[in-house]
Amino acid sequence: MDKLGANPANSCALTPLGFLDRAATVFGDCPSVVYHDTVFTWSQTHRRCLRLASALVSSLGISRGDVVSVLLPNVPAMYEMHFAVPMSGAVLNSINTRLDARTVSVLLRHSGSKLIFVDPALLPVLRDALRLLPAGHTAPRVVLVEDPHEEELPPVPATALTYERLLEKGDPEFAWVRPASEWDPMILNYTSGTTSAPKGVVHCHRGIFLITVDSLVDWAVPPRPTYLWTLPMFHANGWSFPWGMAVVGGTNVCLRRVDAAEVYDTIARRGVNHLCGAPVVLNMLANAPDGVRKSLPGKVRILTAGAPPPAAVLYRTEAIGFEVSHGYGLTETAGLVLSCAWKGEWDKLPASERARLKARQGVRTPGMAEVDVVDGETGRSVPRDGSTMGEIVLRGGCITLGYLNDEAATRAAIRENGWFYTGDVGVMHPDGYVEIRDRSKDVIISGGENISSVEVESVLYGHPAVNEAAVVARPDEFWGETPCAFVSLKQGGAAGAVTAADVIAWSRGRMPRYMVPKTVVFRDELPKTSTGKIQKYVLRNIAKEMGPTTGGTNRNSKM
Repeated sequence: MDKLGANPANSCALTPLGFLDRAATVFGDCPSVVYHDTVFTWSQTHRRCLRLASALVSSLGISRGDVVSVLLPNVPAMYEMHFAVPMSGAVLNSINTRLDARTVSVLLRHSGSKLIFVDPALLPVLRDALRLLPAGHTAPRVVLVEDPHEEELPPVPATALTYERLLEKGDPEFAWVRPASEWDPMILNYTSGTTSAPKGVVHCHRGIFLITVDSLVDWAVPPRPTYLWTLPMFHANGWSFPWGMAVVGGTNVCLRRVDAAEVYDTIARRGVNHLCGAPVVLNMLANAPDGVRKSLPGKVRILTAGAPPPAAVLYRTEAIGFEVSHGYGLTETAGLVLSCAWKGEWDKLPASERARLKARQGVRTPGMAEVDVVDGETGRSVPRDGSTMGEIVLRGGCITLGYLNDEAATRAAIRENGWFYTGDVGVMHPDGYVEIRDRSKDVIISGGENISSVEVESVLYGHPAVNEAAVVARPDEFWGETPCAFVSLKQGGAAGAVTAADVIAWSRGRMPRYMVPKTVVFRDELPKTSTGKIQKYVLRNIAKEMGPTTGGTNRNSKM
């Protein structure tokens, strides 16, 4: 070379797919995936993924850039898909297993999916979705993923193309399809649609490589952990940990469904020491009955994100022995890009104060370039005072390439100099730690005051009888909007005797009067997405249908 600089001809595209080759070499005889009494090693997982990639190309005609969809719970095939599908050159599209047929049909049409792998339990939903495709739209071919461990599943037809039969057609020595460029699309995920219509988020090989390594570094994941899949792999690809576990030679313990008894039993039986989940999972474990809860076999680390966790939930989870870390990310970031990096001096603080600090979303992870909180009108950074709210913006290598077939949405989200506007409202504390106060659509504007629904919820979670709480705006004839709290109560004890008036009176002693819920609605269970996020748009519609509250002029003070 005549001068210093990059030589693209000698470059090798960054991709997380090479992690599997390395795992087969370094950890070949170590367990990779465990499901009931089935245990695969890393050598076996490597060969199975190569077989599937080969079969996709040679038997099903999948080409570079084709979209392959999966509609599966956390079973071994779902793990293998994260390597095998992009190893064929295709783009992996993981679909939320709780979506209805209409939405699944919309996603299949929008993505142009050529092939879909489906669990037998979800086959009726898929069949309905395929019937809803418009005339002339070519339906994707269907591959059934059998599960011999589930006796209640519908029988698989003898003539059906199944996952294991497809693997038999593949070559375990297949030379997998490397990306022509590290910017080639690898993943297509759809946003949850909790605040708007789902959008197709495209991630490239480079971005997934970076978020995977970044997540391992930030959580300080050691070699050969035993990782329990309580987080759905379809949710932002399990926050990058399908690929991450290959890097560290971890054991992936798969769970088809998540409930407290199964989680505690699996932790004890398998020696689990790492798991991820939304705050709803923490709440489930912390509130499990005494007969379900089991002593932990050792240190069990939980990484939580997906919704702002109330400090009370963090406190209860750590009180029973879990070590909780907290982060923040979106579908558009492919994983967690903020974390509440812990400081040793905070260990000396009272438990309640430690939980309050840990509830903050924190600082950028090592692999992120920048994070800021900006004023929506001026675009300038808000003061670091912990109270001035603005929009959280991010910049870094794992930000989405954009939204599939939606240039307008891409331009609105990714603006000048590569800044991604999250739509989350937050504050910047004096120590540089970010804290979410709300989604922009969830802020309640009452008599000119901006009320953070997250702040109100955090207080409500401290009520001894409250299991879950979500706060939305309800129309008010005088104030415009007032907080409306939807609450589920803990089972047993005196919870059943709690009234709406009790909750309101309890709240008045713990928050400014303008923030106190004017309406409290009890529900057995709050509506959630499959990733544990409470569906506030559903609750907003219910509150709107309840009609406006009246008599607002009796609110004496906002102090």
